[in-house]
Amino acid sequence: MSERTIDQLVGELGLSLTSHQLQQFQTYQSVLLEWNKKMNLTSITEEEEIAEKHFYDSLTPSRYIDFSSIDSLCDVGSGAGFPGVPLKICYPDLQLTIVDSLQKRITFLNHVCTELGLQNVALFHDRAENFGKKAGFRESFDVVTSRAVARMSVLSEFCLPLVKKGGCFVALKGARGNEELEESQAAISMLGGDEAVVHELLLPVEKSTRTIVTVAKKRVTPKKYPRKAGVPSRSPLE
Repeated sequence: MSERTIDQLVGELGLSLTSHQLQQFQTYQSVLLEWNKKMNLTSITEEEEIAEKHFYDSLTPSRYIDFSSIDSLCDVGSGAGFPGVPLKICYPDLQLTIVDSLQKRITFLNHVCTELGLQNVALFHDRAENFGKKAGFRESFDVVTSRAVARMSVLSEFCLPLVKKGGCFVALKGARGNEELEESQAAISMLGGDEAVVHELLLPVEKSTRTIVTVAKKRVTPKKYPRKAGVPSRSPLE
């Protein structure tokens, strides 16, 4: 990945990167590709595609959320670090918490954060259903993000319990985001969310559709949510 590529892409979002941030993205890509040889982190391995489909895609919520005014961000089911790590690179003052259910991905992310010199990052190997019940984390984050983890009805139960009242849940979805949202309106309301706002955009090179769904948290989530691990996926709220 050339620095010019990511710089140009990020510029389309109205962001400007320092030379240090550009180098962090370069290092991130190198570490990702190296570790991907020994563990399945991504099927996207072309430099230009990583820049667009991972880095740029992770930063698209910045069009609709002012991350420079946010203190705490929790990324649920982060996988190889998307969208949490790219957002942290661009907004270094963020206090970033990452939750993922696979220890090997947490090991990778710990290495990435060390290599990039990221500060104020906390990594947790846990199920979202369990993490959302824990004191100190439940309803404590300004923004909770998740990308390509589950359908909106399930994802809302994973994420909304972690959002503080007055905060926001941001789901990064593909072309079917609107359809998924229609199926999850009742679940969002049950979990304390307000009416969702949907933003559609196209990736600048591939031109495929992306949907950013933002849900404001207006009420405290009932204590019974999230339900036990595995239940939300097997029996989504309706």
